[in-house]
Amino acid sequence: MQLRNKKWSEQEFFDTREEILKTWPTGAEVDLDEAIAYQKAIPEEKRFSAKLNKAVKNKTTLIQPRAGVALIDAHIELLRFLETEGGADLLPSTIDSYTRLNRYSDAEHGIAESLAQGKSMLNGFPGVNHGVKGCRKVTESVKSPVQVRHGTPDARLLCEITLAGGFTSFEGGGISYNIPYAKNVPMEHTMLTWQYVDRLTGLYEERGVSINREPFGPLTGTLVPPSISNAVAVIEALMAAEQGVKNVTVGYGQCGNLIQDVAAIHSLREMTNEYLEKFGYKDCDVSTVLHQWMGGFPQDEAKAFGVICWGSAVAALAKATKVIVKTPHEALGVPTKEANAAGLRATKQVISMLADQELAREKNLNFEIEMINQETRAILDRTLQLGDGDIAVGTVRAFEAGVIDVPFAPSKFNAGKMLPARDNSGAVRFLNIGNLPFSKEIVDFHQGKLKDRGSAEGREVSFQMVVDDIYAISKGQLVGRPAHE
Repeated sequence: MQLRNKKWSEQEFFDTREEILKTWPTGAEVDLDEAIAYQKAIPEEKRFSAKLNKAVKNKTTLIQPRAGVALIDAHIELLRFLETEGGADLLPSTIDSYTRLNRYSDAEHGIAESLAQGKSMLNGFPGVNHGVKGCRKVTESVKSPVQVRHGTPDARLLCEITLAGGFTSFEGGGISYNIPYAKNVPMEHTMLTWQYVDRLTGLYEERGVSINREPFGPLTGTLVPPSISNAVAVIEALMAAEQGVKNVTVGYGQCGNLIQDVAAIHSLREMTNEYLEKFGYKDCDVSTVLHQWMGGFPQDEAKAFGVICWGSAVAALAKATKVIVKTPHEALGVPTKEANAAGLRATKQVISMLADQELAREKNLNFEIEMINQETRAILDRTLQLGDGDIAVGTVRAFEAGVIDVPFAPSKFNAGKMLPARDNSGAVRFLNIGNLPFSKEIVDFHQGKLKDRGSAEGREVSFQMVVDDIYAISKGQLVGRPAHE
């Protein structure tokens, strides 16, 4: 099928679907009519979209962890613990790495090993292998809505099985689950596979079932300038809306400067609504998510809590609809359920304390919002030009041209010419613009900000700043300052 941003016909979808469901035996468990009837019977309080819409209306911030283990009963135990001991408002099922790569035989082996060892030998929940019945056992065993979180370039079978299994939200997108995650997967391929995911979601929607879709906001999670991640989020929201998705959560990964991070969430909300409206998608509900710091964490548990709480404050002050929570064991590997719950409780405390506060739209905040808006519009409008008005075609060409360029991404389809660094206040700026379609005024602004930092530190603006910034938070700072005798 040729890539274009046009709603798939039911014929196109079902012709493809027949092959997808044959990929692994559990695909035979999916009956779309029965799955839709099952979803309709799920109580409103367990629907992701309903809970998010209520939070948007009330300007409250919900908390959600990451979590997933190999075996169904252990996974249920973990989610229940995070719900009761952590106070999670929304629950995840983080999918294992084999499933993300469509290596279901290896995932099956991991399940067998986990049974033999009495502990999870996979780094997540193998939803495809457990099938519709296994997924339903999970979603029926908790009180809160459950989302599928993963990192899969081709998530078509995973989406079929988990939506039929009672999950009411599905994360990811054709850009955000390719460029930061894969090296050799062509953009056209993932854009098409994610059109399938969105068309499936749209079919549920057309038949009276609201499924939330969430593009993955942080991308590589390392010094990603807000306009880059925001532009990707808007593109994935537009593509989802074209296929019939009506409930979208757009996300952003915390960068560390309070004003810039709050501005990024405001801009993300504004730009998503602006472009959805521009293209006639007027009945989409938009919510936002802030991901707590995605880079290196300090190993010391108390210091890690400091990082977690800083992200919690940003989410609360920006009135993000939800926040994805880190754990105090972030630097040490897979966290215990107790550590995961502790991160949730710390986050909940800060969110609750700041519930009645919002960062005022004063001069500095408004300036940052407008700067991010200008940059995001420049990227999106040039992408649309490259695609002759088609955002899907334009996105592939934009990556080829470096008009969209994600820092530190493994994909060979990403230009990798743009480089970010922090300014003197810790805001992420552009050290090297690469081929981004920015005006001279925007370029001069970023260069001026980095020169100010260089002057303050008594050194030239250089790549060493980037290196220093990447490791700074794990060493207890935001800006990677040079060591002085």
